[in-house]
Amino acid sequence: MSKKNEKSALPSWTNVKATLLTFDRAGLLGLLQDLYATCKDNQAFLPARLGLGPDQLGPYKATISRWINPDLRRNQPLSISKAKKAISDYGKAIGRPDELAELSIFYCEEAFSFVESCGWNDERYFVALIRVYDQSVKFVLKLPPAERLTYLERLDKLRSRARRLGWGVEDELNSLWYASVLDERQSE
Repeated sequence: MSKKNEKSALPSWTNVKATLLTFDRAGLLGLLQDLYATCKDNQAFLPARLGLGPDQLGPYKATISRWINPDLRRNQPLSISKAKKAISDYGKAIGRPDELAELSIFYCEEAFSFVESCGWNDERYFVALIRVYDQSVKFVLKLPPAERLTYLERLDKLRSRARRLGWGVEDELNSLWYASVLDERQSE
């Protein structure tokens, strides 16, 4: 069977939805309980989606920190994609611009901490850092002006920390920063 045929053999959302409509309340709750117990991603997603708990960003921040700022002494691997996926997963769960700004800036702060602590020197890591910084700026600029100040201060501090990194990171962050400031002034 070809890959295309395999994909078309998978049930679609329409099929799943039709089956879910046959569930009673207890059956649906049982299914959700099973999904919740299945993996940590679901254990972060459902409380965030339902607005439960005092720190809905906590599990996402822990995932970002674990993968973008690993403990090399304990041989923890690094994974840019898994750290970035935490931001994407949160966006699918809730997607509030202020919290997306928080997570993406947190990613950058953790990345800087990692590089500064061990002298990490990897082009892919820096390219990802620049992309997430750019994403952070965009998230912040979507916020009402009164909510931007704290985030902008954190982004500005990251720019100053970039002086020690090399690989043109400082130049890229400055370029993104000044382009966003000019765009913001032009839209006022």
